[in-house]
Amino acid sequence: MSSPEAFEILSRPPAPGLPQRPPAWDVLARALAERQPVRARYHGHERVLCPHALGWRGRRAKVLAYQAAGTTSTGELPAAAHLRWRSMFVEELEGPAIVEARREGTGNYSGAPIGMDVVEVALGPAQAMAGRRG
Repeated sequence: MSSPEAFEILSRPPAPGLPQRPPAWDVLARALAERQPVRARYHGHERVLCPHALGWRGRRAKVLAYQAAGTTSTGELPAAAHLRWRSMFVEELEGPAIVEARREGTGNYSGAPIGMDVVEVALGPAQAMAGRRG
C-alpha cells in the first residue's frame, strides 16, 4: 500500500450560512481521510459505506458513499457494483463507526458528488481508487 502522503483529499472550509454539521459528519470525515469504511444504519438498514464526498444539499448535510455491504430499502445490494453508489442525508445515519475492513468502490467514480450543491470534502477519482485497502 502507498503511503498516506501520496493521496490528497480535496477539501474546502465550511460554507458560510450553513447549519452546524451533524454529529455523524466527524466520523465520515475521518473515514474519508483514513480511507476506511463506516458501518451505520440508514432508514432501518445496516450498511457498510465507503465515503467519497461530504457536502450540502440546501441546508442538509449529505454524504456520497459506495455501499460495500448490508441491505437497502429495496432488499439485497445489487450484484452490479456500479449500482451501489448512495447519496444520503448525514443526520439520518444512526450509530456510524469506522470499521477495519477493505475499502471498496468502482472505477465509475467521477469525482462529481451526486446530489450536493456545496462540496466540502471529496476524494478525487484517482485518490478514491488508489486509496482502497485490500
